[in-house]
Amino acid sequence: MSDTKAIIDETIKSHDVVLYMKGTKSMPQCGFSSRVAGVLNYMEVDYQDVNVLADENIRQGIKDYSDWPTIPQLYVKGEFVGGCDIITEMTMSGELDTMFDENEIKYDKDAADKIRESNA
Repeated sequence: MSDTKAIIDETIKSHDVVLYMKGTKSMPQCGFSSRVAGVLNYMEVDYQDVNVLADENIRQGIKDYSDWPTIPQLYVKGEFVGGCDIITEMTMSGELDTMFDENEIKYDKDAADKIRESNA
């Protein structure tokens, strides 16, 4: 398990934004992963996707790493942000924009506003 933790640690530390998900950013394999990847893709966030279905050690390892039982899991600048419900709430409230601004993560602000407008 320590090798898995080291792999996860390295991935999270070497990318500003990382999404551990079922499937890939271009082909999500569950609705929750699809929702978070869809938000990040629409907002044009540059992020590293990690398909937990490709490696059972990573799939369980990321849950242990974050002490969070579900996938997807979003990390920004090495910090665990949350899963689908939290990311959805943060997107709708504008908190995700604020987090990206504070961490100097590039994203399309107009796209973020459109998400909120279309879900108001």
